[in-house]
Amino acid sequence: MTSGRRRVRNALPAATAVLALGSLALGAAPAQASDVAPPPNKQSLKAAPAPASQAELKARLKSATSHFSPAAASPAPSASAAPATKDPKIISGQPATVGEAPWMVQLFYNDPVTNQGIFCGGALVAPGKVLTAAHCVAGRDWSKNGVVLGGTTQYPLDGDVHGGQLVNVSRQWSDPAFDANALTGDVAVLTLAAPLPYQTLQPAASDETVAYQPGTPATVYGWGRTSSTNQDISMSLLKATIPVQSDATCGAYYNQAPENSFVPGQMLCAGNPASGADAGTVSPCNGDSGGPLVVGNRIVGVVSWGRADCVAAGSYSVYSKISSFAGLVDARVDDTDLNFDGRADLFARNDSTGEGFAYYSQGITIGNRYSLGDWRGYDLVRQSDLDRDQRQDFVLRTSGGHLDWYHYSAAAGAAVHQDLGGGWGAMKSITLPGDLNGDGLTDLLAVDTSGQLWLYPGKGDGTFGDRSALGGGWGTLVLVGKGDYTGDGKADLLAQDTSGKLWLYPGTGRGVFGNRSLAGSAGWTFPAYAATGDVDGDGKADLFARDSAGVLWLYPGNGRGAFGDRYQIGGGWNGYSLIG
Repeated sequence: MTSGRRRVRNALPAATAVLALGSLALGAAPAQASDVAPPPNKQSLKAAPAPASQAELKARLKSATSHFSPAAASPAPSASAAPATKDPKIISGQPATVGEAPWMVQLFYNDPVTNQGIFCGGALVAPGKVLTAAHCVAGRDWSKNGVVLGGTTQYPLDGDVHGGQLVNVSRQWSDPAFDANALTGDVAVLTLAAPLPYQTLQPAASDETVAYQPGTPATVYGWGRTSSTNQDISMSLLKATIPVQSDATCGAYYNQAPENSFVPGQMLCAGNPASGADAGTVSPCNGDSGGPLVVGNRIVGVVSWGRADCVAAGSYSVYSKISSFAGLVDARVDDTDLNFDGRADLFARNDSTGEGFAYYSQGITIGNRYSLGDWRGYDLVRQSDLDRDQRQDFVLRTSGGHLDWYHYSAAAGAAVHQDLGGGWGAMKSITLPGDLNGDGLTDLLAVDTSGQLWLYPGKGDGTFGDRSALGGGWGTLVLVGKGDYTGDGKADLLAQDTSGKLWLYPGTGRGVFGNRSLAGSAGWTFPAYAATGDVDGDGKADLFARDSAGVLWLYPGNGRGAFGDRYQIGGGWNGYSLIG
């Protein structure tokens, strides 16, 4: 790769030039494992990170936007007033309304050490999650120095957010394999300190192929540079519809020795060959980084890089290919937990006292338990974020057969219970694996007394839609699972049979399951399981199991439909029949 030719698509100060647009193994317990259940701690359930004040967020916004000169903040001409030779641009784009792209957000970052400002785009993939580019995020502390603006198509000139909403970032994730030089692994997810009340847009699934066919029309959105001849960014959201190109086409241009910068599978490119000037070129440019490339209401790409000044003759804009990152991205979108550190935690109730406890994950161990109060009267508990507010909820079944949704209510400013209806006592198994039908919302599975498996689609508000039958013969199986066990970005189901085998039923994202495979061939006769998601923080769903001796084990998922060596959490868990 020759330096100085490729540029990431982020906007920096005008004077700055920036480069780069399985089978089960039963292992021994680790030495740190406890031989008794951890004692209670005096603290209660940890609170969510508090959103920064609007005054602080506006100060961050002012600091970040101050790096752009007045010339770079001049309004782009309107479509009607533009000279025939200079249209409003992404380069050569068209204005987009907030109604057609409500999920678009602007990302501003002010680096107090380097005195540098960063401006990128992003898309809401959940109310509290933004998908963007890793080169916008990696190596920066977005929780301290960043601010996100949603709900407006206008750039916040002079601090005016045009009716939009500012929010800070509570946590950030970039693909661990991100290479700042090669621009591979150029995807990131920001977790917001508070959910934004705007429509979301789902990423492409891992098996998406139609959207990537050459010639497919795709639409890119952003506020980036409007010309190759200056650093001016657009004062309003722009869009451009461009054709998807084949890997061969992109490789023929970018992989001529000694460069070899286009990596098929990791990247895709789109657009017609640039003309060498603004006229005749349609392309994202600096400032559009992290924005989505959209086909069929799915994000198929994230703006990543291209030639310097974006119009080099014959060049194409390059994007991270989201279908290749579906497993990684989904694990970070659906990573709600009890103490907001990105690792799934465990709930357990002491049967003798009725007291419920949260056990916070410390990776392959759990820390001291925290009292959650009296949990008598329930015979089932599952953790899942039903309303997508990035706060973990509990779904409980009362001894009378009612489902109870225990969740945080923004309106009440506290945790509340909501009755989801009766008649659930007849169900032999109930589990909430995640999004099974591809709409981004958590769904519920239940097996009735006849052995029929039912899918109850989540509606995003704690309730469920009309159920559909997924087939019979499930009555002898113990169902468990939460999250993606195969690494394809789709929620899966685990089921133990009576012979001690553990089966994986892979989710398809269409509300049904694919052909099952063995996740464990023998020894799966545990009296209790708990599946809460990614416990050790590696982006792969894990599984807790309690054996007949009262020892609790953690089985880390390997992301390929099986588990690695198990870890002993500790003994003394026989007195905790309600875990989840």
